[in-house]
Amino acid sequence: MNSTDMKKSSVSLAAVALVVLCSAFQIIKTSLGVTVRDEVGNTVAGATVQLFEKEEDYTAEKNVAAEGATDEKGYIRFKELKNISYFVIVRKDDKDNSGGGEKTGKLEEKKTNKVTIVIQ
Repeated sequence: MNSTDMKKSSVSLAAVALVVLCSAFQIIKTSLGVTVRDEVGNTVAGATVQLFEKEEDYTAEKNVAAEGATDEKGYIRFKELKNISYFVIVRKDDKDNSGGGEKTGKLEEKKTNKVTIVIQ
C-alpha cells in the first residue's frame, strides 16, 4: 500500500469511527406506538387516535396532547412524549374503544412503548 492509499484508508476509518460514535450518543425520545384492531383482530387503517394527559381532559375531550391517524397497517407512532400514562380515544366510523383500553401504563422513558387498542 502506498502513502496515498494509507491516507485514504485512515480517513475512511476515521469517518466510520465518527459515525459509530455519534450514533451511540443519539438521544432517544420517549414514544408510543399504537396498533388499532377491530373486534375480530384485523388492523384498522384510518382510525383517529387521541392522547390525553389528564382524565378530566379525556372525559371532556379537550386539551389533546397528541393526535393522528393510523396508517394502512393500523399503526401510528407518537414521538417526544412524557413518561406518564395517557388516556386514549380511538375512533373509526361508528366504532371506538369505549369500555376498554382507555388508559396506557406509564411509558418507559427513552423507549418506544407499544399498545394495541381494540375498537368495536
